[in-house]
Amino acid sequence: MKEVRKMMQLQDREERHRKDWGRQSAYFGMFLALSLIFSYLETLIPISFGIPGIKLGLANVVTVAALYYAGTKEALVLAILRNILSGFLFGNLFAIFYSIAGSLSSIFIMHLLKKRGSFSVTGVSIAGGVFHNIGQLLVAMVVVESFSISYYAPVLLTAGMITGAVIGLLVQKLQRYLKKGQMR
Repeated sequence: MKEVRKMMQLQDREERHRKDWGRQSAYFGMFLALSLIFSYLETLIPISFGIPGIKLGLANVVTVAALYYAGTKEALVLAILRNILSGFLFGNLFAIFYSIAGSLSSIFIMHLLKKRGSFSVTGVSIAGGVFHNIGQLLVAMVVVESFSISYYAPVLLTAGMITGAVIGLLVQKLQRYLKKGQMR
């Protein structure tokens, strides 16, 4: 009798796992689609800050939300997939490399600050914006084989702070609509 009960419990656990996996996959697909839509919209809207290479980064709203509501691993996979897909759809191979470098460095720092617990979503997002630009600047230095491009750092860091604050404020507004751990 105990063996039958154990087998039924195992089957129930497997069934719950399948349902959870399906729900997680659906949320992940929705987050990826939404981030690609935001990436596409950003190519259509001629928002120019008058400075080459600077954009708002609307798709990062989805990445920061995923960091808080799904986890670091999911946010990282989401960002890398978005970088690759949007690069092929709306950009080029160099855009993919720059975007991935920015995403890796920004998610790394956002994970550390979120884990620390003493920063708000906006503070974490500002750090993410700054480190995203640092990652891209480092790739640019490798591509042009010169550190002379670092003169652009103050402009990029300022832009990262501003865009990070905007993204963070948008995610804070979304918090009331999303339940924590929804994708887990």
